[in-house]
Amino acid sequence: MPATDKSIEQARDVLLQSDALLITAGAGMGVDSGLPDFRGTQGFWRAYPPIARLGISFSEIANPTWFHRDPHLAWAFYGHRMHLYRETLPHAGFLRLLQIGSKLKHGYFVFTSNVDGQFQKAGFSGESIEECHGSINFMQCAVPCCESIWPADKISVRIDAGCFRAINPLPECPSCKGIARPNILMFGDWTWLSSRNDKQRGNFSAWLHKIADSSGKLVIIECGAGIDVPTVRHNSEAIAARSGAKLIRINPRNYDVPSGQIGLAMDALNGIMAITTGPI
Repeated sequence: MPATDKSIEQARDVLLQSDALLITAGAGMGVDSGLPDFRGTQGFWRAYPPIARLGISFSEIANPTWFHRDPHLAWAFYGHRMHLYRETLPHAGFLRLLQIGSKLKHGYFVFTSNVDGQFQKAGFSGESIEECHGSINFMQCAVPCCESIWPADKISVRIDAGCFRAINPLPECPSCKGIARPNILMFGDWTWLSSRNDKQRGNFSAWLHKIADSSGKLVIIECGAGIDVPTVRHNSEAIAARSGAKLIRINPRNYDVPSGQIGLAMDALNGIMAITTGPI
């Protein structure tokens, strides 16, 4: 259902009756903060003209093989994203969801495919977030030579904007001194180290079990999760189906929902603010 007054009121009523909030978020959550929309090859190329000139798609450049084939190009792409995410401030919708979730009996949890760390920057507890595709704020060896994952807060990558190539020195693995890469699950990735995500997944599972054991009323607010890589959408729907939770899907284009759930044809920021205006 498009974002009618009736569907917005239904969503508000569900929030008022809930005592646990699950926030599931895809790339559309960050667009309202000013982050680029990589939807489709043309959208990606508008954000990265130098890669457009090479004729490389997002799924092709977001592949771990580049850290071996051409690490200067790989780090130009990921270094630029790393600095972009660091400079971006989360929009007001993040804070609004944090305020609401923090007041509920069973609190909140975040499940996101975004690798940008915007939820942590907005104040969400790292213990209450699962980043299913990893995070650009953590590093690993590109080989990998070991199981180490370390923070990227001291990593800074200089980029030659003219040829869109990273300038030496490139980030290196402290163990083998070879090339390091972000701890992100990329396309065709068999070398991603998942231990950090495994711990997050355990926290998420424990939180869901706690709510189920206490017969808590769970609401799921999904923001900006597309259909091209539907990990977030599938997870939202699966949890809603097995727990009896209400799903509120906020998406300007792909807002269709299973029967009995609520779909709002709105962008993330406007949708969040519409359903949370006033006392919640």
